[in-house]
Amino acid sequence: MKYMGANELRDAYLKFFEEKDHLKLESFPLVPKNDKSLLLINAGMAPLKPYFTGVQTPPRKRITTCQKCIRTGDIENVGKTSRHGTFFEMLGNFSFGDYFKEEIISWAWEFITKNLEVPKDKLYVTIYLEDDEAFDIWSSKTDIDPKRIFRLGKEDNFWEIGVGPCGPCTEIHFDRGNGTITTVEEFLKASDEDRVVEFWNLVFTQFDKDEDGNYNKLAKPNIDTGMGLERIATIMQGVNNIFEIDTVKNIVAKVSKLSGVNYGDDAVADMSIRIITDHVKSVTMLISDGVQPSNEGRGYVLRRLLRRAARHGRVLGIKGLFLKDVVCAVVENYGEAYPKLKEDKEYIEKIISLEEERFNETIDAGMNILASYIVELEASKETVLKGEKAFKLYDTYGFPIELTEEILEEKGISVDKEAFILEMNNQRQRARSARGESSYMGSDENPINKIDSSINTEFVGYFETEVEAKVVALADDKEMKSELVKGEKGYIVTDSTTFYAEMGGQVGDRGIIISESGEAYVYNTKKNVGGKIIHYVEVKSGNIKKDQKVSLKVEIDRRSNICKNHTATHMLHEALKEVVGKHVNQAGSYVDDERLRFDFAHFKGLTEEELERVETLVNRKIMEVFRVNTNLMTIEEAKNSGAMALFDDKYGDKVRVVSIGEFSKELCGGTHVKNAGEIGLFKIVGESGVAAGMRRIEAVTALNAMKYMEEKEKTLKEACNVLKCTEKDILKKIVSQSTEIKEKEKEILELKNKITSGAEGDILNSAKIIKGVKVISYALKDVDGNALRDLADKIRNKMESGVVVLVSDVNDKVNLIAMATKDAVESGVHCGKIIKDVAAIVGGGGGGRPDMAQAGGKNPENVTKAVETTFDIVEKLVK
Repeated sequence: MKYMGANELRDAYLKFFEEKDHLKLESFPLVPKNDKSLLLINAGMAPLKPYFTGVQTPPRKRITTCQKCIRTGDIENVGKTSRHGTFFEMLGNFSFGDYFKEEIISWAWEFITKNLEVPKDKLYVTIYLEDDEAFDIWSSKTDIDPKRIFRLGKEDNFWEIGVGPCGPCTEIHFDRGNGTITTVEEFLKASDEDRVVEFWNLVFTQFDKDEDGNYNKLAKPNIDTGMGLERIATIMQGVNNIFEIDTVKNIVAKVSKLSGVNYGDDAVADMSIRIITDHVKSVTMLISDGVQPSNEGRGYVLRRLLRRAARHGRVLGIKGLFLKDVVCAVVENYGEAYPKLKEDKEYIEKIISLEEERFNETIDAGMNILASYIVELEASKETVLKGEKAFKLYDTYGFPIELTEEILEEKGISVDKEAFILEMNNQRQRARSARGESSYMGSDENPINKIDSSINTEFVGYFETEVEAKVVALADDKEMKSELVKGEKGYIVTDSTTFYAEMGGQVGDRGIIISESGEAYVYNTKKNVGGKIIHYVEVKSGNIKKDQKVSLKVEIDRRSNICKNHTATHMLHEALKEVVGKHVNQAGSYVDDERLRFDFAHFKGLTEEELERVETLVNRKIMEVFRVNTNLMTIEEAKNSGAMALFDDKYGDKVRVVSIGEFSKELCGGTHVKNAGEIGLFKIVGESGVAAGMRRIEAVTALNAMKYMEEKEKTLKEACNVLKCTEKDILKKIVSQSTEIKEKEKEILELKNKITSGAEGDILNSAKIIKGVKVISYALKDVDGNALRDLADKIRNKMESGVVVLVSDVNDKVNLIAMATKDAVESGVHCGKIIKDVAAIVGGGGGGRPDMAQAGGKNPENVTKAVETTFDIVEKLVK
């Protein structure tokens, strides 16, 4: 058996199956596309689900991939053992109704024994106990000893998830030990003891399980295989765990160098080194695929990994920021397989540094707080930390709950998780953007989602806005229909259309459908779950019937404006790359007839200078009146030509490349202008943050841009009229007015303070004696919070003994302050309690210490009542 590095193994596997007429696809990004059931890609077949389910047609019936995967279900074990990791690569080959058991079993044996030269006496095979076909193929089509084939039950060798496609599987195992295993019992024992290691699973998807539990044969069975690259690398390199294979070992060495701790010298330190190694590898891959640190979803997974790694850096004695220094080792070892890592290296390091820096600012304080909690729990012999305390660590000090749990576990302490979640839900009141309709039709139950799969609509809208077609299907929300009549809303499918269906951020077209018997307004165009183009209609007159000939006419002006905005979006994307950095990649977009919106990953807001440079660059390119060309080519040709793409999108054999001169080249299925000059004008109207590490630019073009600038010019002229100056002098005038206003405000404040100081005598003379304690409760007008506090402090000092409560009405709001001397507090006075009750009277709230408290209110009409009630409140408190 020859030694092979992980990168060499990856290449060998993919080349082998390419020679077996498989299409090699690049790894899909870790962020799933159009799959809400997954947070992150966690299996080789996960991004190919639409092909297995028939929702989409695969580009080839035979496909092979090496898929990046992340699983965090057992993250607490990562580092503690040398077998667990969050990031792994899954080698796979797939057949969609093409070859089946005989071919894949023969090929698997060929690859393992001939290409990898794994000794046959080190291999065992398991099959499903009822799968005689698999046994016969293994026995007759390979030279494995039949005694090395073991039959196991459903739990081990049958793949199914509820109802739907399923089937038996066969697994190939490597024996690390010596001696021959002769029985199933011996095999299972060796497997439990990690002597025997499964490294390749071949799944035969040949049944469709119904709700009654029946297994019905599929007309076209599929093949889905998975071989963990790290697992086979341990076998080929003769090592026992994933941290010793060549690519990962190099990262371990980097962490050891940074920490000054030799890997293998100390078990506790080794755990920290493994955690940092694994987590930085995962984080690097996630950021490159567009994930940003946040407190939700994928961003939370990223943040959790980063902060766990940062904490273990402290365990190793590393001071300051260090995680970004590990990235270079990841890129060095994975950059050839995933070239985007090299392109994104600086960006990845920047994001990691910013996040580590944020955590660095609070980790020491958080660790001290947590240490105090542990001391309290141990002193009281309790073993559960209150949920609200765990939430404080999360909310104030940035400790992911899992990190708190991990640290406490070392002390034998757990967290009240239910109480933590309750605190989280109570505190989480984030503004969420209103969700509009999906670009796909919603429920699978909608009848239009169940139209005959043989029905296809030819889209001819790239070159035409009108077409004659035939109605092939109609429906409303309840059922398929033979006709739709005046006043009804529903859905129409035709055999050809000029209407673009909402996709890729571009809204669907509007227009009309006319038949000999009626007319319908098309108010939207989308695709159903099967990818069929659906016209959303309201019948305005007569009726529209199935099989009728109809004329479809798109709203030309609206389409024209959409085209201008879509082409401008491509130009904006390229301009951002040139001005801000090559790491800028589209994270989302929205294009309609009025404006465009473009979301992209970037770690900070754009400066005014950057925005100006981006806008100027786009407008200059518009003025160069570049011709906009579209070409069909293979995905490989498109990538080789330098076309930008969202490579998590699923593309067929041919892709559409939109080129704007030599300035921009992107894969795109949308509609565009013929010449960049048609856009006329591009104007950025907004730049904002939409999530951590995610920015949004909004812009307008053509007449909408002119209208926007006209409104700005009108506002400028109105401002000049009010300020009585020219446009040229307006900035100077505003600065002058602002300076003058500040000076006047200063004078007013000084006058107020003089008036307030003059009132000291009246305030002191208003004192009453309550149970031997001097009490002052006094109302003032137009005294702000700071001045009120200074005045209360002066009164308390001059009183020598007692409590003072001052209430001031300022701009329809109420400020309240209470202060007490030490002896008054000893007598039972508590300013926090006083101010809480008094503030409630004026519609506010607040609190504070026994000797000082302040609050605010919103009902100035109750100030007098509040002042009078103060004496009663104090009387109840004084002993």
